Amino acid sequence: MALAETEQLTRMIASAALSRAICTIGELGVSDHIKAGSPQSIQTLARLTGTHERSLYRLLRFTASYGVFRESGDREFDHTVLSAALCTEAVGSFRPATRMFHRMFKGWDGLDHSVRTGEAGAVQVFGEPMFDYIGRNPELGPLFDAGMTAFHGHETQAMLDAYDFSEIRTLADIGGGNGLLLAAVLQRYPQLRGVLFDLGHVAGRARAGLADLGLGQRCSVVEGSFFAAIPAGADAYLLRHIIHDWTDEQSIQILSNCRKVIPAHGRILLVEFSVPAANQASLGKDVDMMMLAFPGGMERTEAEYAALFEQSGFRLATVTPTKSAVSVVEGRPV
Repeated sequence: MALAETEQLTRMIASAALSRAICTIGELGVSDHIKAGSPQSIQTLARLTGTHERSLYRLLRFTASYGVFRESGDREFDHTVLSAALCTEAVGSFRPATRMFHRMFKGWDGLDHSVRTGEAGAVQVFGEPMFDYIGRNPELGPLFDAGMTAFHGHETQAMLDAYDFSEIRTLADIGGGNGLLLAAVLQRYPQLRGVLFDLGHVAGRARAGLADLGLGQRCSVVEGSFFAAIPAGADAYLLRHIIHDWTDEQSIQILSNCRKVIPAHGRILLVEFSVPAANQASLGKDVDMMMLAFPGGMERTEAEYAALFEQSGFRLATVTPTKSAVSVVEGRPV
C-alpha cells in the first residue's frame, strides 16, 4: 500500500479522537474561559477547568488543527468561529450537543453489533433501547432536549423559509420534544393552532416552555406514544427527525397511525435528510451512522420515503429542499 493511502487510513481510524475531543471540550466548558481577540494561556485554562495542563494543551493543539480554537503566541488559544459556537451563551450554542454525546458516546460501541445483526447497537450497550434509557435516567432528558435543539435548531428557519404553512389551520407536531419547532411555526403564522404530542416525561417540559413563550392558549399538549395512537383534529402532521429513529416496519406503524386520523385534504410533513446518490458526501450519510448505532433507525432516499408512504396510505407529493441539509417531504392521503 502506498504511503499516502496508509496515512489517510491512519487519520480516518484516529478520527474518533476528534469527536471525543470536541465532546470533552464542551463538557469542560473550555470555550467559556476565552474572550474572542484575547488569547488565553494554557496555564489559566487548565486552572479554570481543573485539568492537567500538558494534556489540555495537547487536546487544544489537536482540535486547533481542525479549526476549533487557534493557537497563538506561547501556548495561548483564541477563538475561531467553531470554538466560539461551543460557548454556553453563544446564540444557538452547540455546547449542549457535545455534553449530550459526552454521556451517550459509548453507544458507538454498538456499531459493530448493528452491522452484524441489523439491530440497534444501543440495546447491546445500554441494555435497553436508547429512548428507554434516556427516559429512565431523568437527568438525561433535559440534556437530550438541549442537544437536539443544538443539532437541529438551525434547520427551523430554513424550513420556514422554504415551506409554506399558510393553508394549514391546525398543525400537530408528532414527537415534538421541547416544543421549540412548533413554537417557531406558530410565531411565524399567527392564524395557526398547534398540537404537540410526545411521551409524558417529555410533554411536561414542552408544556412549560410553550406557556413561557405565550403560546399556551394556541397550542395543546397531548401525552402518548405514536406507536399506540395519534391525536386527531389537525389537518397537517409534522414529524421532524422522527422517522429516521426507526426501522421501516416501525416507521410504517407510525405513519399508518397518522393516516387513521388525517383528513382527506390533509398532509403529512417529514423534515428529514434526503440521502443523495452513491459516493456523494452528505451530512445525511454521516448521521445515518448515528442512527444505525444508537436508535437503530436510518436516513433514507427520496425513493425510500415514497415506499414508506405507499405502505402506510399516503403518496409522495413533493420534496422541498431547504438551505440546510434537510428537506420537507410531503405526503398526501391516498
